[in-house]
Amino acid sequence: MITFRVSGDHRPAIVGSPRYFESHPKPASPRDLPSHRCINFRHGSDGVYRWEFEKGKQSLTVAVSGPLIVDDVEIMIRAAIDGVGLAFMSEERAAPHLASGALVRVLEDWCPPFPGFFLYYPSQRELPAALSALIETLRLYRS
Repeated sequence: MITFRVSGDHRPAIVGSPRYFESHPKPASPRDLPSHRCINFRHGSDGVYRWEFEKGKQSLTVAVSGPLIVDDVEIMIRAAIDGVGLAFMSEERAAPHLASGALVRVLEDWCPPFPGFFLYYPSQRELPAALSALIETLRLYRS
């Protein structure tokens, strides 16, 4: 098998707006999240995403609740900026909003990076044309 990295590492970010934190204390631990309004994200038929955390040797999965369930990341970001609640998203998506001050990050020490995505495919001389095209496109994209 051949392994080809198609993305860099990823890191989650838990964010909320300054307006949200005017009336809600910042959570100190993922265990504080049930007392917060959170924006849930639905992953197609997989259902609502349960927020995953890790710190040292501790791992936690938290089913959060809140006034909104979305299936679109842009709507989730807009809702978080508007003060609807806390959101779980990628650090990459949160970065411009953190830099502008529209969002504030919390629980950062519970959100370590994790390996990105890889493509695994068999090492054979003749790959299907579609797979060869995908590999070439991903190589160009990663360059």
